[in-house]
Amino acid sequence: MTSLTRRLPLGVTHPTVFDRIRQSGVIAATVVALCGAVYGAGLAGGRPIPRVAGGALGPDATLLAPAGPAFAIWSVIYLGLAGYAIWQALPSQAARRRQRAVGYWMIASLLLNAAWILAVQAGLLALSVPLIVLLLVVLVVAFARLRHEPGGTTADAVLLDGTVGLSLGWVMVATAADVAAWLQAAGFTGFGMTPEVWAMVVLTALAVVACALAVWDRGRLAPALASAWGLVWIAVSRVVGGLPSAVVAVTALAAGILVVMVAVAVRVARGGRVRRS
Repeated sequence: MTSLTRRLPLGVTHPTVFDRIRQSGVIAATVVALCGAVYGAGLAGGRPIPRVAGGALGPDATLLAPAGPAFAIWSVIYLGLAGYAIWQALPSQAARRRQRAVGYWMIASLLLNAAWILAVQAGLLALSVPLIVLLLVVLVVAFARLRHEPGGTTADAVLLDGTVGLSLGWVMVATAADVAAWLQAAGFTGFGMTPEVWAMVVLTALAVVACALAVWDRGRLAPALASAWGLVWIAVSRVVGGLPSAVVAVTALAAGILVVMVAVAVRVARGGRVRRS
């Protein structure tokens, strides 16, 4: 056994050139995503997301649009992504099975996130929908692969599991909001159903999916909290915003509370013995 092998954590082998390429790719994609975030925040020539595409993604554009403060979650997610990019570049992480399992999926998610920002900045709502749906699919795959490759360290729990979980939970809600914005801009009439009914159906579906995710992953909190965060801010927007709806507000608030309660209940039922936070 060489000294290199002795220094590597359990479950890793010798790093290969493909590991180095993956590590470099994550760093490059993170830089692209962070630059996109700065542009999407209205800096460096960009415009704040609520003001793009004629305000189609603003807090009062549709009944599924969250209030502006909801997007503060991206600060936490980007901080986690930056930490992950630095951590995964360490020599001890190069050949770990977990890093190999999700590295390229993380690269895809980072690039898709930046692409979505560029699409909405250009007013291309129709393009933003497949981009965010694809982003959601990529995050689901990364989430599932992490579930089957346990971590066991604080860095794993915070920088990888936590960041992917928050991203997945939030993007679930953001996907619904983006699709609603596109449909409204496209003149969708709801097949005779009122906007309130459609919003309640979508919110209920989101709650069911988020609860199922919590049960499947044994009460993991990050995706549940992120989903609940988005749902609660939809409720706030329907109460204090320019597009009020009491029934949608109550449904969104109830959905957010339910998601957290289910995640906590599953966690408690298992005695808190989950593999990741």
